Amino acid sequence: MTPTNTSNDISNHITPHKNKTLATLLAALFGAIGLHRFYLGGKKDKWGWLHFITLPISMVIHYFYFGKPEIVQYSFLLVSFLIAILEALVMGLTPDEKWDARHNSKSGKTSESNWPLALLLVLTLAVGAFALIATIARTFDLLYTGGAYG
Repeated sequence: MTPTNTSNDISNHITPHKNKTLATLLAALFGAIGLHRFYLGGKKDKWGWLHFITLPISMVIHYFYFGKPEIVQYSFLLVSFLIAILEALVMGLTPDEKWDARHNSKSGKTSESNWPLALLLVLTLAVGAFALIATIARTFDLLYTGGAYG
């Protein structure tokens, strides 16, 4: 007589519900290291690993190019951060029905976005716009004045 594993059969049909607000928050706060990608796609997400690898690459560049402007030393991490901000905005603005079809088709629950997501999107847009404008300004400062203004 062989024992049957019914818990395995049930877990194969039901997947955990992916919260859109949490995914957007993870992208806004920890997107530069790909935490939102790992939340949504697991450890096999190649884009999550691409985000994550920017941190050690930036640390190596910082070690070898110590004394250079920080925008040069952390350029890979900065680009990853800006991409994550864009991903956060795209995720947060995705309609709930489309989100559920993509990430929660087998969870048995539906998403319902509320005002915390809207507030998070406004703050993410503000931080992202500030970071992008600051990056462009510092880059032009370094390129055209040799860093005379900072």
